[in-house]
Amino acid sequence: MWQTEMVAGSLHEHGMATRIHSLETIGDRILDTSIAKIGSKGVFTAELEEQLAGGATDIAVHSAKDMQSQLPEGFVLIAFTAREKVNDVLLGTDLSIDIADAGRPLVVGTSSVRRRAFLRHFYPHVKIVEMRGNLQTRIRKMQEGHCDALILAYAGVTRMGYDRMIIKEFATEQFVPPVGQGCIAIEAASTLAPEKMAKIRRCLNNRTSEICLLAERAFLKKLDGGCSIPAFGYAVLEGDELTLAAGLASLDGTKILRVTEKGSAEDPVELGVRAGEKILDGGGRQMLEEIRCAQAL
Repeated sequence: MWQTEMVAGSLHEHGMATRIHSLETIGDRILDTSIAKIGSKGVFTAELEEQLAGGATDIAVHSAKDMQSQLPEGFVLIAFTAREKVNDVLLGTDLSIDIADAGRPLVVGTSSVRRRAFLRHFYPHVKIVEMRGNLQTRIRKMQEGHCDALILAYAGVTRMGYDRMIIKEFATEQFVPPVGQGCIAIEAASTLAPEKMAKIRRCLNNRTSEICLLAERAFLKKLDGGCSIPAFGYAVLEGDELTLAAGLASLDGTKILRVTEKGSAEDPVELGVRAGEKILDGGGRQMLEEIRCAQAL
């Protein structure tokens, strides 16, 4: 809702009247099951897309990291907002926690398969527990004793005013963010009036974010991935040069495949596809098969 209100405010500043229609997705409602078990495609978008297709709403506001790599036919992403800091953070009430201290038992809550893989790789002594729900729900569960700390996206933490609870900010070179983290994506039905679509895009789209997200999403699409596989991708634009750090981890974190590719800002999709091909050819195909077999059990 914070994201939706921010988008509505930006549109209002540009003279566009808005009305917010809120609803829960299956990913919001089912909190006792992992995303991988629910299904990785459309978990946070299907209900919103029904509203778009029926004309009840003009646009849907998403966390870009929640978007499937391939949209259903008839839907398009028309804008990407300016990006917040992309880092993952460790959040808790005890600021003295040192996640690197193997001699201190620590229970960390997260629902992300990527974060679980990184934790198992870099901090194998940490116990991991499933933690779903919105930010306030997760913090309440932590305070009730379900875990000692949480791993979350900096963007959500700072937007909701919980900066004071940040224990550690993970470097992007270690915990490479998922595709789209820190950015808001605007989705519309392809049948939306072109004039309205163009005006919304002019109001909301950030060119740098769009170039970076096109590369990241092309990488994820090449892997045929969603939020249920431990893939990661982070693009940075400097001048006209685009750099994409991307990869894939095994579920147990024992193996992490990484590539860093550079390319032109003029063709971000080519860069993402190229990075995806290198991961697949470097062992990614077999790893993906193993991941999907394990998640099907």
